[in-house]
Amino acid sequence: MQSLEKHEKIKITTGTKEWADSNVNCIKGCYNDCRYCYAKVMARRFNRITDNNWAIMLVNDNSVNKSYLKKSGRIMFPSTHDIFDFDPYKGACFKVLENLLNANNDVLITTKPRIKVIQEIIDRFYCFKNQIQFRFTITSKEDQLLKFWEPNAPNFTERISSLKLAFNKGYKTSVSIEPFLDYDPLPLINEIQSFVTESIWLGKMNYIAKEGLSPQDQEFYNKVRKNYELAHLNDLVKEVTKNPKIRLKDSIKNKFA
Repeated sequence: MQSLEKHEKIKITTGTKEWADSNVNCIKGCYNDCRYCYAKVMARRFNRITDNNWAIMLVNDNSVNKSYLKKSGRIMFPSTHDIFDFDPYKGACFKVLENLLNANNDVLITTKPRIKVIQEIIDRFYCFKNQIQFRFTITSKEDQLLKFWEPNAPNFTERISSLKLAFNKGYKTSVSIEPFLDYDPLPLINEIQSFVTESIWLGKMNYIAKEGLSPQDQEFYNKVRKNYELAHLNDLVKEVTKNPKIRLKDSIKNKFA
């Protein structure tokens, strides 16, 4: 199958290593409170949080006050939380970002973007523009799906407006559509691709709960499972890999390994 063979030559890595050589975080928990969040699943598994307190965030002062050195390769920031537009969390994230950039690191800023945050990063760190690439998570065009799966994250309009803003200001831009929430992500890909300078990453949902779901929630979970049925993924891969900007996350590639 031509579309899959194209990707078999790419080295398959896992998790954040697909995107960066290392990662930095400065907040425990995440206000976005996404239902599929791997960081929340891992924290719950090791009894560090419960479902009820993941969205109650704590700043890690050690990470904020750390003197960062120049690292080889690219650093992803953040990877287990987001960058928020309210303090003390915004201040903590901006301090860490400033320290990383001052140490001459290349930084991949990963976020479900809030436009006020993106505007401030663009303005405040413009002199570091060549060290920054944005990777915005935009998982659906449908606000109903975004609100269910990513309850406190921005809506579609704010995310695509942030992408256009960064692109128009000359920053390197990329998008993560992981997990893709629309059965057909092609309309989303078509809408964003003109504002992407680097890549569009497509991935599936790795954690889909099966127990403790209300009848209303069950409908969303049943629907999203259909997105990732093997026959549908196979057809989707054939189609999306015609686009040279598309990269398949290991959550999809490993299905065909």
